[in-house]
Amino acid sequence: MTRTAQELYTAGLREHFGPALRGLGFRGWRHSFSLPDPDRWAVLGVHAEPGDGRVRYTLNLSVTDKAAWDRRRIRPDANSPSGLERWRSPIGELLPVGGEVWWEVAPGPRWLVAVEDSVAAVRSYALPELRRRLHPEEREPYLGRAGLDGVNGALAAASVARIQRAELVGGVLELHGAWSRHDPVAEAVLAGSARGFLSVRDRRYRRVRVIDTLGRTLWEFEGHHDAD
Repeated sequence: MTRTAQELYTAGLREHFGPALRGLGFRGWRHSFSLPDPDRWAVLGVHAEPGDGRVRYTLNLSVTDKAAWDRRRIRPDANSPSGLERWRSPIGELLPVGGEVWWEVAPGPRWLVAVEDSVAAVRSYALPELRRRLHPEEREPYLGRAGLDGVNGALAAASVARIQRAELVGGVLELHGAWSRHDPVAEAVLAGSARGFLSVRDRRYRRVRVIDTLGRTLWEFEGHHDAD
């Protein structure tokens, strides 16, 4: 008998999505998962909307201080803002496309593709961002999204993925984005971007490191400051 979209969605979360997230270090099941941390709840929530013979769902993320959360043994619901979050975001804001992102499960031979794609989005975007948000004091933001508009415009003109964030870590300017080591165009354009950052001679850093969405270093570029 053909399974309904709701049955496939439930099986997808139980048999594929949940086990995959637990393999990435999350705890939880069904529609709520969290990363273990002694001081903060780093939560991923699955929000589903059934209808028209299919189920579509999206993911929401939040980080909340445990000291501010009065229901200590029950994690916050990332799908329902409490006003106590240090940070909250839909996953679409972290993906290169930006905006709202939904996955759809419908009967058919390829119904599992959506579930696998959502797991990939967690692995490549949600997990690194939650880890970063758990310990923001270890990283100093360098430029926000608006400050990166000029550089990202040049990257877009060369059909290269934008810089998602720029941070200072231990004397290094880290540029994070969805790039590949095997893309010479991305390497060339990002090398030019790095030279631009290094040319300002900001003494907080002497090196630019380019990092992909899995946290892997792709390229590093050195700068040279004049003597004091």
